[in-house]
Amino acid sequence: MVNAYQAPTVKKAFQILKSVSKSRQGMGISELSKQLFLGKSTVFGILNALENVGAVVRDPTTKTYTLGVTLFELGRAAYSRIDIKEIARPAMEALMERVQESVFLGVRNKEHLTILDIVESMQDLKITAPVGSRIPLFAGAAGKVFMASMPEEQAAELIRMKGIPRFTKHTIINPMRFMEEIRKARRTGYATDDEEYIPGVRAVAAAIQGTRTLSAAIWVVGFKPRIDAKKMAFLAEETLYSAREISEKIKTADAAR
Repeated sequence: MVNAYQAPTVKKAFQILKSVSKSRQGMGISELSKQLFLGKSTVFGILNALENVGAVVRDPTTKTYTLGVTLFELGRAAYSRIDIKEIARPAMEALMERVQESVFLGVRNKEHLTILDIVESMQDLKITAPVGSRIPLFAGAAGKVFMASMPEEQAAELIRMKGIPRFTKHTIINPMRFMEEIRKARRTGYATDDEEYIPGVRAVAAAIQGTRTLSAAIWVVGFKPRIDAKKMAFLAEETLYSAREISEKIKTADAAR
């Protein structure tokens, strides 16, 4: 495998941006230097460059930095062609009404999944998470459908290099068994999770097709006592139906642009 081109300054700039984004009051050069183990001169130089392009803004009074408008413009531009959240939301709400469990929408971001949206179950006890949360690529049903969207060789190589983390005592950590789960998800269009990521929780996920730049999926999550084998089959059918509905709407929206 050919090593990817390394750009240390770019990586440091993103480290700085991530740290600044997590601070409501902004961060100063000394604080960033200590947190990221970078020299103050390095942090100052990168912040100066980021400020020049509007990626960060410096408060002249507190001498702290916050995110600039440029990043919001870039983020908006990334989703301007097709707003997957807007397209998926009605189908997600309808799916939640049918299955009475929480419905998630997420995209793959390298070796993590990022939650873009969630329609929470109306039940008192429900599974939820903040929008923007990241979960591991190997996480249960969602992870399986994302890995099923990869070429088989790429999925196998990722498993070989990273190994499968054990989240619970039910996690499938045997590479051959996990690859079988991926192949099954590729054949059926959906994947299931029986306490493999969170104890006492079952899930069903299905991939969304039609997005050229995003690898996306929806998944339904609920507590095991409410989800027997019959309901799991129902969840699989309904989740797959909704994923296909969203996929068709994305294709239609893309064709209309």
